[in-house]
Amino acid sequence: QVQLVESGGNLVQPGGSLRLSCAASGSIFSIYAMGWYRQAPGKQRELVATITSGGSTNYADSVKGRFTISRDNAKNTVYLQMVSLKPEDTAVYYCNVECRVKPTFPTMRYWGQGTQVTVSS
Repeated sequence: QVQLVESGGNLVQPGGSLRLSCAASGSIFSIYAMGWYRQAPGKQRELVATITSGGSTNYADSVKGRFTISRDNAKNTVYLQMVSLKPEDTAVYYCNVECRVKPTFPTMRYWGQGTQVTVSS
């Protein structure tokens, strides 16, 4: 089984910064794409950013230029650096990892438990 542990969510003022982390552990053969999604109250979960095993990144238009996704393959960890935060960034942020637990097993996606980010004065 694969476990994802997220950290870094907090209450921050508009214009502030936060760094989210998500560490994957368990029986992992290989990790492919990693990413962050978010869900605000009353809204659907949406993609924030993704990063491939080769380092290619993709961002939602709403966060381009403010958020940076990165990963440490040696630590099976993905990060989301957020700057210039806005009230509309308030949401529960979820980590998502695409991995294979054994060479012959299919690739599966796993979700973290979520971490709350609140941007408010």
